[in-house]
Amino acid sequence: MSRSRYEYSTSPRKLQPDYSPRKKTRSNNLHIVKDRPRQEVKITKKQKDRRKKLTIMVAVIFLLLLTISYRNSQINEKFSEVQNLKKELSSIQKENEQLKVNIENGLNLNNIEKLAKEKLGMQKLTNRQTLYVSLPKKDYVEPASEEVKKEENKNWLEKIIDSIFNK
Repeated sequence: MSRSRYEYSTSPRKLQPDYSPRKKTRSNNLHIVKDRPRQEVKITKKQKDRRKKLTIMVAVIFLLLLTISYRNSQINEKFSEVQNLKKELSSIQKENEQLKVNIENGLNLNNIEKLAKEKLGMQKLTNRQTLYVSLPKKDYVEPASEEVKKEENKNWLEKIIDSIFNK
């Protein structure tokens, strides 16, 4: 084919560039490392220290999260225990109120009289069953015949002075 300006085909011809493009090269800082067996790879002390620190940090964070989780579970247990105790308290208070009402109903004089007549067979007093006792109008209080002396607690010096002057 000749190089003419007009093309007879349907696909255009590819132009060849006048220059060759440069390939991208890596910067000088990066080196391509060939694969070495694991035994040949040397780990520096700095890398070992970094790995130790990372391992310790992961362990500390794990223990911290484990501790927080444990405390939360204990808090939940105590909270549920408190809720159960509150429910028990409310049921006991209801029962206590019911017992108070029952006691108040039982202390009604009409109920007491009814129970005494029905269960114990008791009856009201009649005039025949009443006995009157006559007591003399004498005073039953007797005067004290003895004198009561009150002893005061005195120290030994006061006792000696009293014994000297009272003689």
